[in-house]
Amino acid sequence: QIVDTFEGEGIDADRVWLQSFLDDDIFYWLDNAQDFGQQAIYLDERADANASAYDAVVATLPSLADRGVKIMGPSSWMLVTVDNSTGKIVPSSYATTAKEAGLDIITWSFERSGPLENGGGYYYESVDSKINNDGDEYTVIDVIARQVGAKKIFSDWAATITYYANCMGLE
Repeated sequence: QIVDTFEGEGIDADRVWLQSFLDDDIFYWLDNAQDFGQQAIYLDERADANASAYDAVVATLPSLADRGVKIMGPSSWMLVTVDNSTGKIVPSSYATTAKEAGLDIITWSFERSGPLENGGGYYYESVDSKINNDGDEYTVIDVIARQVGAKKIFSDWAATITYYANCMGLE
C-alpha cells in the first residue's frame, strides 16, 4: 500500500528509501515494485535477539545480494569488532562480507548510549572492551565511515556525526 500511495501522488521511486526489518517486505518490493525495491533498506536486527546467531546472519549476506537486496541496515555494533592481534577496532566479518557481496550499508544509531566511560552498551557491544570515553565514539564512526564504507549513519542527535562528516569532508 505504501508504494501505491507514493505512485498515486506521483513521487518518483528514486526519492523514496523504503526500509523494513522484515525480509518479506523487502522481497515483496523487489518482486512487485522494482523501482522502489532497488533502494529499499533491509534493517537487519536478526542477530540482536541472539548474538550467537551472528555468524549465521553473516553467512546469509551473499544470498541476500543474489536475491536482489542492495542495501543492508544493521545496527552499528554489527559492523565493528576488536582485532585480537592489534587491539584495534576494525571492520567486522559482517562488514567485510557485505562489501564482498556488493551490498551497501546504512547503519544506526549513534548518540543513543549516553556517556561511554563504561563501555557504551548495546550499540558498542562488539567493541565494549575498547570503549572507555566519549571520544571513542569518533574511533567507531571513523572505522564505519572509512574502512567499512557505510553510505549513511543514522544518529539520534546529529552533532557528532555532522562534526565528523564536516571534518572529513563527507556529505
